[in-house]
Amino acid sequence: MAALTTNVVPLAGLRTDNLFTAAAAGGDNCATGAGVLLLVKNGDAASHTVTLATPQTFDGDLALEDRAVAVAAGQDAAIPVTDRYRDPSTGRCSITYDAVTSVTVAVIRTAAS
Repeated sequence: MAALTTNVVPLAGLRTDNLFTAAAAGGDNCATGAGVLLLVKNGDAASHTVTLATPQTFDGDLALEDRAVAVAAGQDAAIPVTDRYRDPSTGRCSITYDAVTSVTVAVIRTAAS
């Protein structure tokens, strides 16, 4: 599992096309929090699903379903990575992919104003 770097977007803006890396077949992890976005580019001819693990439980034993986001073929997606996805043991969000062919990802966080 690869640790994705969080790129902070300054108030002057940030070029993002050079931030993307290949999605890892074994999954990735990233920081969580307000203003954190996972950017996904699907350059494949098939749709792919990105899943953010949700480690929280309610009432002590009721699991919250993981967040699965379909990214259509040739499309991009921005997925908020709030603290809901923060794994208490790592402090990071675990991300998996149904396949990684032509899938690239980047993580950005907006700057506080």
